[in-house]
Amino acid sequence: MSDPLLDELLALALEAASRAGELLRDGRPADLGVAATKSSPIDVVTEMDIAAEKLITGFLAERRPDDGILGEEGASTEGTSGVRWVVDPLDGTVNYLYGLPTWAVSVAAERDGERVVGVVEVPMRRETCRAVLGGGAYLNDRPIRCRPAPPLDQALVSTGFNYVAEVRRHQADVAQRLVPKLRDIRRGGSAAVDLCDVAAGRLDGYYERGLHPWDLAAGDLIAREAGALTGGRPGGPPDGDLAVAAVPGVFEPLQALLEEYGAWHD
Repeated sequence: MSDPLLDELLALALEAASRAGELLRDGRPADLGVAATKSSPIDVVTEMDIAAEKLITGFLAERRPDDGILGEEGASTEGTSGVRWVVDPLDGTVNYLYGLPTWAVSVAAERDGERVVGVVEVPMRRETCRAVLGGGAYLNDRPIRCRPAPPLDQALVSTGFNYVAEVRRHQADVAQRLVPKLRDIRRGGSAAVDLCDVAAGRLDGYYERGLHPWDLAAGDLIAREAGALTGGRPGGPPDGDLAVAAVPGVFEPLQALLEEYGAWHD
């Protein structure tokens, strides 16, 4: 049976992500530059990240003023309704800054602490991935499922790297040890897109250290609803130490290698 609240949250997430995606795609200035930096000089924020978050949070606050909001660019409201929105207005900022197409808008909704709705808008692909807890995953209007599991040595896996040099060095060491055991490793530059690509059967797995809740909130739900397994270190949920998503049959051996290689620490 349909849940009216979840239907409402999904509709709002779709509309918010679509509006922000249109703003980012059509409003990108030719002279786009860095507005601020975060963890390092290459961890950048543009004026468009900030504008997109203001658009999303304003839209959501107008329609559901009692909800909480957590956004990458500083939005933080507790709320009283039991619903919290987790927003990454522009996942893949460096790609966007350079004019590369792999970037996304990620909007997720939690109810009483449980993630129940996820939307990832990928404007340059003209794709919208979405999921409602227990309702499966969709790319535009097409149901999607992750790929059948290949042997690990035939698995295509994506990852990402931190913006702090010392952390990146260790992550490169992990990737160097891991790549001979896989078909290959990709580096797309957007966690949300990578998680959706696992869901859509374009990747067999994905892992990354150093993610924040807004990086993975929507994509993690979409991947799980498409049949993928997700987690962090063995027995734990995906978190800042480690996030892993992969098809069943690849998830366990990939997670075990990441644990062995120390992918969860700097």
